[in-house]
Amino acid sequence: MGVGRLASAILRTITGRVGAWLVLPVVVAAAAALIVVGGSASTDDDPAGGLPADAESARVEALRDRLPSGQLNPALVVYARDGSPLTEADRQVIADQSARFAAIAEGGRVGPQVPAEDGRAVLVPIPMPAERPVQETVDQVTEVREIASAGLPAGLTAQVTGGAGFRADIASSFSGANVTLLVITVLVVAALLLVTYRSPWLWLVPLAVVGLADLTTNSLLALLSREAGLRLDPSTIGIVDVLVFGAGTNYALLLIARYREELRRHDDRREAMRRSLRSAGPAIAASAMTVALSLLTLLAAPLTTNRSLGVAGAVGITVAATFGLVLLPAALVVCGRGLFWPFVPRPGEPVRHQGVWARAGALVARRPRTITALSLVFLAILAAGVADARLGLSRTEQFRVQAESIEALETLSRHYPAGAADPTVVVARADRQAEVLAAVTGTPGVAQARPAEQGDGLVAVDVVLEAEPDSRASYDTIEALRTAVHAVPDADALVGGAVAANLDNRTAAIDGLRRVVPLVIGVVTVILVLLLRALVAPLVLVGTVVATYFAALGVGNLLFVHVLDYAALDTGVPLLSFLFLVALGVDYNIFLSTRAREEAVGQGTRRGVLTALAATGGVITSAGILLAAVFAVLGVLPLVTLTEIGIIVGVGVLLDTLLVRTLLVPAIATLCGERFWWPGRPHRPGPAEPTGLAERTGLAERTGSTSGGPARTGTAG
Repeated sequence: MGVGRLASAILRTITGRVGAWLVLPVVVAAAAALIVVGGSASTDDDPAGGLPADAESARVEALRDRLPSGQLNPALVVYARDGSPLTEADRQVIADQSARFAAIAEGGRVGPQVPAEDGRAVLVPIPMPAERPVQETVDQVTEVREIASAGLPAGLTAQVTGGAGFRADIASSFSGANVTLLVITVLVVAALLLVTYRSPWLWLVPLAVVGLADLTTNSLLALLSREAGLRLDPSTIGIVDVLVFGAGTNYALLLIARYREELRRHDDRREAMRRSLRSAGPAIAASAMTVALSLLTLLAAPLTTNRSLGVAGAVGITVAATFGLVLLPAALVVCGRGLFWPFVPRPGEPVRHQGVWARAGALVARRPRTITALSLVFLAILAAGVADARLGLSRTEQFRVQAESIEALETLSRHYPAGAADPTVVVARADRQAEVLAAVTGTPGVAQARPAEQGDGLVAVDVVLEAEPDSRASYDTIEALRTAVHAVPDADALVGGAVAANLDNRTAAIDGLRRVVPLVIGVVTVILVLLLRALVAPLVLVGTVVATYFAALGVGNLLFVHVLDYAALDTGVPLLSFLFLVALGVDYNIFLSTRAREEAVGQGTRRGVLTALAATGGVITSAGILLAAVFAVLGVLPLVTLTEIGIIVGVGVLLDTLLVRTLLVPAIATLCGERFWWPGRPHRPGPAEPTGLAERTGLAERTGSTSGGPARTGTAG
């Protein structure tokens, strides 16, 4: 059986009188079984867990596992009194509470108190196991906080921070956040579908299909996390939910728009669906393949979190497209035309004209050079906002919610050296301790250093930096410290700790940007070349989407710095925003360009592009607004990183939908003419079977010349 016959057989099965009724229960039952077997995915809240194994800070953590403290993740209780020294009553309460902390501390012993030089604060370390499950850590930190807050003298404060405190606060901040994200996403999608379709029940079908796709995706990810060791964190789950709902609903919008169009031409709704799948199916499949393969380029990124997100996102997009091309068509033909009530499409009805898109096409046809120039200048002005962008947020700047562990750091900074809360750690051979310690203390920017422990031939040195953690000055000190200790002969000294890990994370993020961006551009370009059988059009489409990315990044940076008062772009934001915006933004250009190529066969490129713009304008704009709204919902999650990604992608999608796809790409295509498809030549001049929308609906004679543009073109979607 040839490929064409196989495809026809599959289409007949999905849309057939009996086949559709079989497809529905089989797919739903298979999804339900997978949901039951897969269960819920376990997540990893360790913020440093994504570093590559060869990063210096990761190597330090591996070596520390050989030391006693390597098995510990302490909570730090900060007692402080602003404006006056601690009193005897304060010290007595701290001593009493420390005795109670011993019941929680690993080994039953609390670490020695560390008083501040100004006499106004005391730090009490409580050892806790590093490998304990997240919920147990949350419970223990909660118990510590209950003890520390009870019976304090007036004016004395107690706050819990440290590794355990941060871990507990991260977990607590995400508690219920993904459920809230999912609920708001569903409500946003439902509202926009209801407005788009103006039907009391049509919106329920795509929403149910996409919702089932999301549940299936989460179950597949749970299986992959258990069986293949796929590392997932709460933010990954949230991003994948947004991808599945955003992309899945876009695919549904495109298919249903084409189906409605075909229902006006055919009495048999099954034949209408088969024609819809033949026309829109390749564009949907190509779009999904573009996004999935683009996400898989994250496998080249150094950070484990990025690689896991790439795999998880590709799984989600694949499931969403599969459900959209199999389950959704079967459900639509089973429900029949009445699903569109009160606007039921009937055979022979004229295509409803979308005046706004016809007028946009006419404007493009009259002034293609002016529109191209103005659009590019506008994008360049927006992109100028990137000029003062900073990269990297400190730990205290990464959360949008109040967290006691963050507030405790601010208290510590008032009474201790800036780096005291998160000491840098130098691990070296024990027999070179004196030389390493001399190199550390001689490094500019080091406030103090002391040997912390020895074991298994290693020594760990705790180093307090003068600079604020995660500031440019602290990173400079880490780099100088590494240079100094690496120069000690035969010491095998390495520098780690939270600040060093954040520096390594920043370096890895920049490295990932350099690796992944060319791969994404290459993947998208190759797919467009194969899909459109052209070279010029793919380069134009990719170039315009990249320009949109820089414009959105510029707008986002201005908004973050001057309106939302964020300190900078987080390290992962440029890469993930580029990936999502380019991969998803190309979707709309795929929908437009495939339709334009189809129309160009009978009408030529200039008229075909304008007809395609009118035919796809409504559905693509609806899809773009929906996708932008869905990404904006990422702001529900507590991380500044996700808020920044959501805003940049949302702004970029709107720019792409309303400016680039509506004006810039059609203007460039109009200027290029038939060369737009070079070296292909889709246009076949002379008498031919009508193939384009304008010819099929009798509009070809009324579209006007290429200089005047279409007077009336339309769409059914």
